[in-house]
Amino acid sequence: MIDLDLSKIKKVYFIGIGGIGISALAQFALSRGMEVGGVNDEDSPATLLPLSEKGVKITFKNEFKELPEADMYVYSDAWIHRGPEILELAKKSGKPTLSYFETLGIFAKDYKVIAISGVHGKTTTTAMIADVLIEVGIDPTVVVGSFVKKFGSNFKKGKSEWLVVEADEYMRHFLNLKPEILVITNIEPDHLDYYKDLADIEDAFSELIRQTKSVVICDPKDISVLKVINAKNIRIIDYSKFINLLPKLSIPGEHNRKNAACALGVAIELELDLEKAKEALQKFSGTWRRLEKRGVTGAGTIIYDDYAHHPTEIKASLEALLELYKMGEKKITVVFQPHLYSRTKAFFNDFAKCFKGADRVILLPIYFARENPDPTISSGKLAEAICLAGERAIAFTDFELAENFLKSENFGKDDILVTMGAGEAYKVADKVFKFN
Repeated sequence: MIDLDLSKIKKVYFIGIGGIGISALAQFALSRGMEVGGVNDEDSPATLLPLSEKGVKITFKNEFKELPEADMYVYSDAWIHRGPEILELAKKSGKPTLSYFETLGIFAKDYKVIAISGVHGKTTTTAMIADVLIEVGIDPTVVVGSFVKKFGSNFKKGKSEWLVVEADEYMRHFLNLKPEILVITNIEPDHLDYYKDLADIEDAFSELIRQTKSVVICDPKDISVLKVINAKNIRIIDYSKFINLLPKLSIPGEHNRKNAACALGVAIELELDLEKAKEALQKFSGTWRRLEKRGVTGAGTIIYDDYAHHPTEIKASLEALLELYKMGEKKITVVFQPHLYSRTKAFFNDFAKCFKGADRVILLPIYFARENPDPTISSGKLAEAICLAGERAIAFTDFELAENFLKSENFGKDDILVTMGAGEAYKVADKVFKFN
């Protein structure tokens, strides 16, 4: 774990400042009185607007000429691939050049940390816990990978000793944190471009538990969770016991009830007012890009956007929609952009079977993010597999073709369209239905 005296850091430059996590960290730095600047590869108004409004100078990659002087450089992992030449300049400067997660770990040392980990549900659970703490009068600092409606941002500066933070398992990033309270929503295979197998993932969670100071809130009935907590000298709270204590939530789905039970577990551990905690959970209305209802078109079509990019998440989101709208009541069209060649290949059979409940699936080209293209896998092959599994699917080789197809369709009051994926699928609705 990196040691750095933040009192000596007056100016920080963020490489990839538009990312949902790193833009929150940039706001964190601003809240500490640091001067902040950054570079991004495209205009991301949702994440950059809060920074621009606070006077942060942001340069776009196509305008980038030289690296500004700073006391520290912080980079998004994506920029190892998107802007390696800029990252190399930072490293050659002789100044500390740290990843987002390394820097977050340093900032977190000043707080008691509630870290929310797990392969699915981290963002929603983090937002729920933040809502609960705010509702009962605790004023936490919050860093989350989405926008929380209660405070309209992915960052909130609080006055208490508590930091609520989303803890990412990819590349063992969460080991930069030493939580007071650790929440584990679930453990299952993912990020197999980095981890060797499920046992390797379990090993990472075991190490995080060893760094946890007080308690782990989890479901011991989850076999992988049981493996990582077994024989560890740490107190355990079983969040599944609290599901029956929950009020009726405003957001649907069994997965969200489990997320809320985690939040209630935190409230119980901190001996908070449970009635106020339940009220906060009952009123919780979701976060940006987590089965977010974007609106209704003039023709009555309901538009949703969802970040789901793993078969388990897709299945859970469709089940939640079918909880809201009975099977056959609405026609559900999913516009899905697979995220990563490696993930698409590793879970190919699961992806082929996870769209049950959708009336049709429109597949966009794979979002390669941090990877090089892999010609052995494609959205076209996945569409064929989905059709073989009994669902309707069609793949398009670019966004424009998909948009033109959707524009030609007669969407009306009996339709729901869901853009889905961790990439840029939401832009299709922006173009076709003018949602932006």
